[in-house]
Amino acid sequence: MYKSEFASREIMQASKKMQKYGFLLMPQFSMLGFSSAIEALHMANWVSGKELYRFCTIGQNTKEVLSNSGVTTVADYLTNEAPLDLDGIFICGASPVVQVDDSSLDGWLTSCAKKGVGLGGICTGSHVLARAGLLNGYRATIHWWNIANLRDEFPQVIVSNYLFEVDRDRYTCSGGSAAMDMMLFLIGKQHGMSLASNISEQFVCERIRTNEDPQRVPLQARIGTGQPKLVEAVQLMEANIREPLSSDDIAFHVGISRRHLERLFKQNLETVPSRYYLELRLKHAKQLITQTDKSILEIGQECGFTSAPHFSTTYKGFFDVTPRDERKLLARKTSDPVPLDKKKRQLWRK
Repeated sequence: MYKSEFASREIMQASKKMQKYGFLLMPQFSMLGFSSAIEALHMANWVSGKELYRFCTIGQNTKEVLSNSGVTTVADYLTNEAPLDLDGIFICGASPVVQVDDSSLDGWLTSCAKKGVGLGGICTGSHVLARAGLLNGYRATIHWWNIANLRDEFPQVIVSNYLFEVDRDRYTCSGGSAAMDMMLFLIGKQHGMSLASNISEQFVCERIRTNEDPQRVPLQARIGTGQPKLVEAVQLMEANIREPLSSDDIAFHVGISRRHLERLFKQNLETVPSRYYLELRLKHAKQLITQTDKSILEIGQECGFTSAPHFSTTYKGFFDVTPRDERKLLARKTSDPVPLDKKKRQLWRK
């Protein structure tokens, strides 16, 4: 509770003035993560009809920076000539991580932090911040492919597997479309969820994912390739949400005993098959509740619950809120209208 309240207070204080953000483009940076972030800021200006945000791009040793998709972006500035009045700098990291020790970059980022500039990492940008010691004691995240390495290499960083983390003046996300979710979160905190929701609608996004949404880390990536029977069992569960299979059925289909199946789940996932299966069904139900207009009864049936009361009770036991209340909370967050007849404004004026 302390972390989220503190972060929210810091963000709300920042919203009193126009925010100026710099995006440091690392060689082989993720174009999707970068564009997802800046498009959210651009649309905030367009929808609101106000210049809420300005942003610029920064290169380290050259202004011509090649992305991982082969597209070259010409940055506005080099690090040594970047504007001095930036409120935040977001590092668009290489995909995958490039292990390079660069004391000059570490020093520049450290000096920015000492001046009170917020620092963010997009995709593997978190690794750059961690290497400079600027995430020690902070909650942070990174793309699921690099989570284990970040934990092992930087034990003082509190690494999560969430889509994004906002901890005081550090903003990190897993990359890809999660960069847009993080920016929408910041925009919502600074200027209200009505604006953030309207931006999401402009991008034809079904919902704004929150900082409590976990990354969808493939099971095989988490446990390695040494447990094919376990991966096969989970795939069977994922393919049979509407009509759940029994543990005996799953064991039979993957060619092992039920006792062996239970041992695999306990040793690798620290749970039993039935509990893991139930969580899969309930998380799928939550997605349908927040992303579709299907009735609660339809959703319960689609997730393998034979009665509405059983579905509601089980859902509340897991998420601490009933399915109907979940939908009501979502409706309240997105009910305030935002004027649409707004003019597009220039994002950055040199």
